[in-house]
Amino acid sequence: MNTETAIVVLGTVGGFCTTFAFVPQVVKIWKQGGRDLSYGMLALYLFGVLLWLAYGVLVHAAAVTWTNAATAILIAFATFSKAWTDRRDFLKQPLAAPAAERG
Repeated sequence: MNTETAIVVLGTVGGFCTTFAFVPQVVKIWKQGGRDLSYGMLALYLFGVLLWLAYGVLVHAAAVTWTNAATAILIAFATFSKAWTDRRDFLKQPLAAPAAERG
């Protein structure tokens, strides 16, 4: 294996690992909701990933481009799932009792 091939393999495997490390978090959000995650963290993470995606496109680095595109999709899905479960949980909350009943 020559150096150029090793670099491509290294980048691809590294990108695969960091991208799919987020999959269990997405599954947890889907099943249990995302109460422990902040929208600020998800937004900053997505912004950083989009910057890496732009970098990958500009330098023609396929591994950087594809893995960050996949990560951006996962983050967007996680954010959507968190918003959906937050809304679902909010709608399930009982309404406050009227003032006359509170005494």
